[in-house]
Parts: sequence; structure tokens; C-alpha cells
Amino acid sequence: MAAAETFKATVEQFTVAGNQAFKDQVEKNLAGLNELNAHSKKNLEAVVASVTAATKGAESLGAQYMAYSKTAVENQVAAAKALSGAKSVQEAVELQTTWAKSAMELYMAQVGKMGETVAAAVKDSMKPLNERVTATVEKLQSVK
Repeated sequence: MAAAETFKATVEQFTVAGNQAFKDQVEKNLAGLNELNAHSKKNLEAVVASVTAATKGAESLGAQYMAYSKTAVENQVAAAKALSGAKSVQEAVELQTTWAKSAMELYMAQVGKMGETVAAAVKDSMKPLNERVTATVEKLQSVK
């Protein structure tokens, strides 16, 4: 009988230890899943912030282009009116040259401004993603 009771006690110890180990592993896995969910949520928030910044940049670029187009058309109409009133070929050439120079200067200024807008939009849209990559790398390095 003593051997049976010892065996029974040993089985109970193994059962209790097994149950505890299983419970501990389940809790560890759940904690890991919670951490993964929090990390995924932050990643999604970073993507949303990135897309929002890119959208704002695109909207700004579109508004700049529309303003430039309006100004360019107005300048072309004014130049055409002035050109139609030219009294000589020399005056027409001078008007055309003046308009072409101002149109090119306006265009180059606009290209520079739009380039700055694109650069700022790319920088702003990449910032949240870069922050998440940095956080992920730091997390992975801390696990080692």
C-alpha cells in the first residue's frame, strides 16, 4: 500500500507541476500576444500618420499647381493683349522676350517651391515609419 500511495503522490505532484507549467506557458503566450498587438497597433497608427502627411503634401502640391496655373494663364492673357497692341515688329519682339523671361522665372520659382513641398511631404510621411522601425530594432536588440 505504501508504494501505491507514493506512486499516487508522485502522479499528483507531476500533475500539479504539469498544470502549473501549462498555465505559466499560456500566460506567457498571452502576454506575448498582447505585446504583439500593442506593437501592431502602433505600426498601424504610424502608417495612418504617414498616409495623412503624404495626403497633406499632395493637397498642398495641388493647391500650388492650381495657383501657378492661374497666374501663368493670367500672365499669358496679359502678354497676348500687350502683343496685339504692338505698333512695330521690334516692340512685339521686346514684349515677347519680356513675357518669355518672366514666364521662365515664374516657372523656375514654382519648380523650386514645389520641390521643397515634395521634400517636406516625403520627410513628414517617412518620419512615423522611421520611428517605428527604430522602435522595432531597439526592441529586437533588447531581447538578445
